[in-house]
Amino acid sequence: MRFRFLPLLCLLLLAACTETEWQQTGRSVLGQISATTTQSAPLTATEMDAGLREALRIGSERVVAQIGRRNGYYTDPAIFIPLPKKLASARDFARKVGLDRSFNDLEERLNRAAEAAAPQAKTLLWQAIRDMRLADLQAILNGPDDAATRYFEGKMSAQLSRSMRPVADRCLNEVGAVRAYQKTLQEYNAIPMAPRIDADLTGYVVEQAVRGIFHYLAKEEAGIRHNPLKRTSQILQRVFGS
Repeated sequence: MRFRFLPLLCLLLLAACTETEWQQTGRSVLGQISATTTQSAPLTATEMDAGLREALRIGSERVVAQIGRRNGYYTDPAIFIPLPKKLASARDFARKVGLDRSFNDLEERLNRAAEAAAPQAKTLLWQAIRDMRLADLQAILNGPDDAATRYFEGKMSAQLSRSMRPVADRCLNEVGAVRAYQKTLQEYNAIPMAPRIDADLTGYVVEQAVRGIFHYLAKEEAGIRHNPLKRTSQILQRVFGS
């Protein structure tokens, strides 16, 4: 007798299973429709503001993490800091008598100082991001791939240089660049007929360190604008994916 109800039981189970699948499919479709509707809806000023500020914050954080570590400058051909021109010329002169080793050591220490000073820029950039006006953000959103970077470069270069100078000065001492410079000068000046040289190491390191920051900030900005993998939050996907 009980076997007579087995086909009916199977049909009921099949129906239940099918209904569950239908529900899941329905929810999935509704979710896609909702996401598509949200994505295609016009950006609000609040969303644009939040998205651009987050993009700039994330970009500056990534850049500082990349260059503000050992070899962040020294082994990167794009932002490596060479000797200032006067010192580079002096090294060429010193090389003739086998005394260029001290110059090479000094060059490495300049890069080490920049690597140590770079993290100072993050706080300053974040403060500038907080202070940006809506009109600035709109111009950046509609501007070229490096619009935000050029905005910061124009607004922040002088302030960054002032703020990073004492840090760079301290770092030059800490990494031994000042001692290396004094030693290099002493050896170089002992060379007969060597032209006199002088260099503002701190100013030069700050200038080159800031250049490296903006170089990679532009790349991060372009990446967030064009590479979906760099849009690591919903608001970034919303602002730059629309």
